[in-house]
Amino acid sequence: MQHRSLASNLGIYAFAAGAIFLGVLGLVSGDFATSWQNVGPNIPLREPLAYLTAILELAAGSALLWPRTARAGALTLTILYSVFTLIWLPKALVNLGNYDPIGNVFEELSLAAAGLVLLGKFSPAGSFFARRHSFFVLLFGICPISFGIVHIIDMPGLLGAIPAWLPPGRMFWAYATTLGFFAAAVAILTGIMAPLASRLLTAEIVIFELLFWIPNLHAEPKNHFNWAGNAISIAIAGAAWVVSDSICQAAKRAPAHAESAAEINMPV
Repeated sequence: MQHRSLASNLGIYAFAAGAIFLGVLGLVSGDFATSWQNVGPNIPLREPLAYLTAILELAAGSALLWPRTARAGALTLTILYSVFTLIWLPKALVNLGNYDPIGNVFEELSLAAAGLVLLGKFSPAGSFFARRHSFFVLLFGICPISFGIVHIIDMPGLLGAIPAWLPPGRMFWAYATTLGFFAAAVAILTGIMAPLASRLLTAEIVIFELLFWIPNLHAEPKNHFNWAGNAISIAIAGAAWVVSDSICQAAKRAPAHAESAAEINMPV
């Protein structure tokens, strides 16, 4: 397990905050984070399952805050988010003409991928998860492509979500944020300017939380959908932050490895 410092691992705490928020929401409401955690009303024992999920999210998110339990927390969240990803998958495959279920698959997948990135980070060197750490980063890198497609398909909704007071105008930010998702995906998948792109991707998601979900919650605090939207938004922001921290740390280690290799090969 790698040494943890606050400055270089803020993503872990953001990711944990999202899971804790989801857990508290589930315990208070007795429900899943609808409609993102797409568990239908006819599922047997739905309410007990909602409480169990909330307890696991709260416990796993809290576990991430301590190095000794962080790996267990990351594993638990990876399993939970993978389950919700798989729940959306049949609906996405049956109705390919409607991109909304596909978009939800990739939103949940982004959370599962970030959990895998943390598993790779917390696992011993040479272990299964540690050796596949870079693959998990690439798995997350696919998800912003879907985020951008959702923006294109729901452009009217996106324009309505952008505050009218924000200069230079709604259309500018609609195009800028959409292109930003695609550019971030390309950068993460190719490794070209990936540290900068991953930081900007995280900032974009955080800003959307600040400018859209928090005002919506303030306007309708009794609406469960708004609470769920805030919880999922914070979780996805934390996921992007986790991946960004990982990319930036890998970029810092690369020159050091290159210098070490050069010293080993230096003629005497």
